[in-house]
Amino acid sequence: MRRRALVHSPEHVLIELLPAGLGTRFFAFLLDAALILGTTQLIARVAAFLPPAIGPLLSITASFAVLWGYNVLFEVAWNGQTPGKRVLRLRVVDGRGLPVDVSQSLIRNIVRLLDIVPAGGIGMLCALFDPSHRRLGDLAADTMVVAERQTDIPRLEALSVRRFNSLRTARVRRYVQHRIGVEERELLFSVCLAAPQLESAARYRLFEEIGGHYRAELGIEDPNLSGESLVRGLAALCAGVVEEPVSTPRST
Repeated sequence: MRRRALVHSPEHVLIELLPAGLGTRFFAFLLDAALILGTTQLIARVAAFLPPAIGPLLSITASFAVLWGYNVLFEVAWNGQTPGKRVLRLRVVDGRGLPVDVSQSLIRNIVRLLDIVPAGGIGMLCALFDPSHRRLGDLAADTMVVAERQTDIPRLEALSVRRFNSLRTARVRRYVQHRIGVEERELLFSVCLAAPQLESAARYRLFEEIGGHYRAELGIEDPNLSGESLVRGLAALCAGVVEEPVSTPRST
């Protein structure tokens, strides 16, 4: 059974990461290697039609760029995923569960040279003995390959949601619908679900900081609405918990 990794995000939210298995990582590597090989062969065939003075030079330069830039380009542009990782639903994240940056991607892919010597032995041994299956490149860059899972919309009971009149307005609902994206919704859900595990002081500061942001965005001046109540109320709206006004039959 794979060991789950628990990390704290910069917002002090406890995040559970599931390290990718070695089998799926290997197949993702094979898919990416096949794409790299196919691309370099295509470059060589195109260069063969060019004049001898520039064809070989162009082929070597372009192939070198593909070989070393493929992983870095996709990991940064696709939020930690190469085509092979995307097919197998894997993702590279940094040690705090955040997206990798350019420097981390460069480090982990440059150190790959040590991982494949001899014949992939060092990297395989390192991944076998590391609890999170990290190879040398991951250890050097403080990264981890994790299995990507679809975030479930939490149940109302799990969020401990209450209904707040100051949030049940058409303006707030439009804001939630059009301006709160998937990642922001996941943050709201994570904060609500992680709240019971936080110390009282840290919990208060976290909810007040996040609640203060939305209080300013929405122009809410309700003195009875705490930061935690505001965050939980927005999380409820994101989860689709919307009370429609009850219509009273008109007397005739």
